[in-house]
Amino acid sequence: MQLGFHLPIFDIDGGTAAIAAELARVGTAAEEAGATWLSVMDHYFQIEPSGLPVESNMMEAYTTLGYLAAHTSTIELGVLVTGVTYRHPGLLAKIVTTLNVLSGGRTALGLGAAWFEREHDALGVPFPSLAERFERLEETLQICNQMWDPDDNGPFVGKHYRLAETLCSPLPIKRPAVMIGGGGERKTLKLVARYGDACNLFTSSAADVARRIDVLRRHCDDVGRDFDQIRITVTANEPRPQPRDCDDFIRRMASYAQLGVRTVIVTPTTGQPAAWIDAFAPAAPRLAELDQG
Repeated sequence: MQLGFHLPIFDIDGGTAAIAAELARVGTAAEEAGATWLSVMDHYFQIEPSGLPVESNMMEAYTTLGYLAAHTSTIELGVLVTGVTYRHPGLLAKIVTTLNVLSGGRTALGLGAAWFEREHDALGVPFPSLAERFERLEETLQICNQMWDPDDNGPFVGKHYRLAETLCSPLPIKRPAVMIGGGGERKTLKLVARYGDACNLFTSSAADVARRIDVLRRHCDDVGRDFDQIRITVTANEPRPQPRDCDDFIRRMASYAQLGVRTVIVTPTTGQPAAWIDAFAPAAPRLAELDQG
């Protein structure tokens, strides 16, 4: 099992002026820890489930990833995950492609249906119904696939989006892996089966994740997709792991490794995330040993 890090908190010790230097240290720390994934959150405001006020710092995700790309050399970079309402699909594909080229091909596209209505209302961004957001999510996945197809620069005509051309030049150095966030069994996992290279689930319990993996496997069978092509990842929560709890964390992750989970993503939530990552680094080789068990 591989280790990833996700940054949801940007209230850095030392204030706003300290954010850039700390993020540079985060990139170095994550790679030195042996992590294979580094992501940031994509929101306009801090989200309420974080326990912080919405007025807390929140950085624009892709600008932040561009900065991290310049301060890393091996780790895969992504957003966990972009709300489909935040950017027009053609622009999103172009943004992810630019990051891909500048990072040497080290990017993934994390995408979800969006949910935080307050931030949409606050900045005047339309927030359609859940059903429409899922329709837009599927069309966005189709548009990104077409924009990354070197043999198809033609139009895209969908229910919600119409593109006269899907020209994307330069193309990605390496086609970004598509990670679809969420474990909804009827809609989200069906989209994973059709379009995803990876999914991201929460570690609510091993039994719950096992059920969702079984549902995903059935969706793959329904659409003729090889289930083994999809990377199963989880974000560790309930409880959120801390460096001091490494032994307990490894024991809990063993049950997920047995289910075929290939990456676990943990979230430093302190004002000194680089130091937190340094302290958590001993977990990486122990997680790798779970695959050998």
